[in-house]
Amino acid sequence: MQLTKGRVEAEISTRIIQFEKEHMGRGPTEAKTYILKDMVLVRLKNVLTPAERELSKTKEGKVLIKQVRIQLFENSRSMLEELMADVLDASVMSLHSDISTVTGERVIVFILNRNVEDDF
Repeated sequence: MQLTKGRVEAEISTRIIQFEKEHMGRGPTEAKTYILKDMVLVRLKNVLTPAERELSKTKEGKVLIKQVRIQLFENSRSMLEELMADVLDASVMSLHSDISTVTGERVIVFILNRNVEDDF
């Protein structure tokens, strides 16, 4: 069976959800992945834990959530790079992420060493 762009995007979403559960402590309720040339964009919904949602009610809490999540994410960077290499046979050149303490969404952007969209 030939891999389609949609199937590969779904596989990345599944693996990112598993990563979030195992390494960040809680999985999102929804994930959607978009492959755009040499870039992979992953949008995760409802990633905040109940404790983080409570913390996000104050300015200081919002800052703390972002600081902790950034550190946890950076510590797990090599696992995400391996994930992309495994699924797309591409190297991660740069990795960007942010989390919204208002909506509970996280966005992850992978910049790859090649245009993987041409594979489909």
